[in-house]
Amino acid sequence: QVQLVESGGGLVQPGGSLRLSCAASGNIFSINAMGWYRQAPGKERELVAVIISDGSTTYADSVKGRFTISRDNAKNTVYLQMNSLKPEDTAVYYCNAVVVYTRNRLYYTGDYWGQGTQVTVSS
Repeated sequence: QVQLVESGGGLVQPGGSLRLSCAASGNIFSINAMGWYRQAPGKERELVAVIISDGSTTYADSVKGRFTISRDNAKNTVYLQMNSLKPEDTAVYYCNAVVVYTRNRLYYTGDYWGQGTQVTVSS
């Protein structure tokens, strides 16, 4: 069906930057939306940013002005540029995609998640 592969996490000092990538592959007909969520220890998973097919974006208030989500439709890839990182941004970041895919000449919609990538902001 559809797979999401994330990359780009790691350890960074406060004020630093990281760029996350998530590539979708499989029998994809179209991608309606792609986004990033994060989950810190002991907390619920929360939306970070999402970009839909028309290019419009939504951000959590806590990351507005610091994070930028973008998408390469030709590569079925979404990016999250994270600047001015803070210790409270430390979490596992998950990629999500709402995908229309084909199987046996039929079309289906699925909601998929990546495996998660750790982002740690610490001095």
